[in-house]
This record gives sequence, C-alpha cells and structure tokens, in this order.
Amino acid sequence: MRRPILFLCTLTAAVALMLPGVVEAASKSQAKSPSSASKKTATAKSNAKAGKQQARTTYVTRNKAAAVKPRSTVARTAIASARNNVRVAKTSTLPSTLDHPGVQSSGVLVLNEISGEVIYEKNADNVTPIASITKLMTAMVTLDAHLPMNQLITISDEDTDTLKGTSSRLTVGTTLTRAEVMLLALMSSENRAAAALARSYPGGRDLFIRKMNEKAAMLGMRNSRFYDSTGLTPNNVSTPRDLALMVKAAHGYPEIHHFTTSSEYSFVSNATGRELIFRNTNPLVKDEDWQIGISKTGFINEAGRCLVMQATIDDTPVVMILLDSNGKYTRIGDATRVRKWLENSPTAKLRAG
Repeated sequence: MRRPILFLCTLTAAVALMLPGVVEAASKSQAKSPSSASKKTATAKSNAKAGKQQARTTYVTRNKAAAVKPRSTVARTAIASARNNVRVAKTSTLPSTLDHPGVQSSGVLVLNEISGEVIYEKNADNVTPIASITKLMTAMVTLDAHLPMNQLITISDEDTDTLKGTSSRLTVGTTLTRAEVMLLALMSSENRAAAALARSYPGGRDLFIRKMNEKAAMLGMRNSRFYDSTGLTPNNVSTPRDLALMVKAAHGYPEIHHFTTSSEYSFVSNATGRELIFRNTNPLVKDEDWQIGISKTGFINEAGRCLVMQATIDDTPVVMILLDSNGKYTRIGDATRVRKWLENSPTAKLRAG
C-alpha cells in the first residue's frame, strides 16, 4: 500500500517544480491570446479536479484496506482463542465441589464396599474395553481351581503377544512357580504371565476363558465379556458398575490382596542368568497415606488408562473404578481427588454413610 503514496508524493513534487514554468508560459500565452489562456485555465482546473478525485479514491481505498486487515486479524485471533478455550475446557479438570470430586476419567464409580451404596458415579453403565483390569478375573479363575501354587510354569511361544506386539522381559523359556507368575501378572501387569496362567489351566485356554465368563455371570456382571486372559483384546468389555462387583469379589482372595499391593519383586532368570526386578504399575501402593486392599491398572489405546482399587478412606472401605483416562497420570490424580473429596466434603461423608 506504500507505492501509491510514494507515487503521489513524487507527482506532487514534480508538479511543484514545474509550476513556475507553467505559470510563466501561461502568462506569455495569455498576453498573446486571451481566449487560448481561458481554455488552458479550464483544462488545468479540470485536471486538478481529476487529480484530487484520484487522490481521494486512492486514500479511501488505502484506508479501507488498512481498516479491514486489523478486523480480520482480530476475528481470526478470537476464533482461534475460542476454539482453544473449548479444547482446554474439554481436557481440564473440573474443580471439586461438595457434589463431585472433579475427576477426569470418563467412567467412574465410587461406592461403599460394606453397604454397596454409590457415593459418586459418572457414566457407570457405559460398556467399554477394560484392558488389564481383566487380570483380576484371570487371577480369580486360577485360584478357584485350587491349583498348586508351587507348580512350575515355563513361558512359551504361545504366551507371546501377537495381537498388539507388546514386549516382555519374561523371555521364552523362563520358568517360575504359578504363584510367581500370578504375582507378575497382577503387580506388573505382565501379559505373558497372564497368558501362561490360561494356557497351563487344566483343559486349556478355551476352557479358562469360558470359566472367566461364567464367573462374571455368577457375580452379576451382566454387561461384561471376556475373550482372553490378558486384556490386550478390546473385546474384553465391562462397565464401572460391573467392575465394582469384580473388585469386591477379588478383595476376598488373600493372594490377590497381597500380590496387587506388593511394590516390587525380583528374581534371577533361569533363561538369561540375570536378575530381573518388576515393580507395581500403581505408584500409590508405596504411598503411606493410602490403605489399599486391591489395586489393578490397565491400558490399551481402545480403553485408555484405567485404575480400579479397594481402599479404606476416612475409615470407610471404598471401591473405586476409574476408566478411560487420557493423561499418563490422570488416573492417579483422579484417585487422589476422590480421596480428598471423601475426606473433606460433607456431602461425600453423608453419602459414604
């Protein structure tokens, strides 16, 4: 937009330089022929008028363009800001209030384990993949069979993950007792360990999966289905309300309580000769502020990050189901938010009984 301005300035300067000559020539011409001078004067006035009109048009056009540009920029900025605010609103934590703990997880259920009364729920009947939360059912079916826990189980090629391609530090050929295999499946969510429990079950994997679904039906888990023992398949589905029934049942098994709340376990692998250290996938089990009876995490892309727990909070035994969290630490943050809400909200205390 600067070129028209520069052109006008140059034109004005040129006109100013030429003006004396034009005036002198006009004076001489006027002296010789008055009529010719009059014609030239009229022409000069017409040209001046046209020049002013052109300058005015250029000025208006230039200023309109200058005015429109900031407006469009502001509009784009406002739209981008509004869209960003929507994204932030979708992902940010709702503040805790007297009525709710402000959790981010998509599916939530918090209930009193003794009375069964629901303290807080959010999409509690939505059916969703449950990932490695599956392994609690895997452990219960294994323990219900009363199999010898000191029996040796060797990890085989059949136990490797061909669905998601996940890796494992339990190399093929590693031999452990059934108790150790169950410990790693529950504490560290080892998929090969969970697969080995189903494979080594009397009657094989197919019978094991059938027993998982029979157990679910017996517990009243009407909206739950199991297709493998690991949870790697998104076909393993349930609801927060169904999972609360499973967690309550799992809490009745001393082995599951011990294995899911152990912070770490180490052993020397017979396959590699190296010491391996496995740790709990839930860091809260090492927090002295928590009294946890059952803990299990889970994650696949289809399920999001999940966490189920039984814990005693403010002298109340509570079952907590947190499904489909986006952030890596969101489920842990949600558990902490629920605990603080239960400890501090009069409404939560009233609901907890």
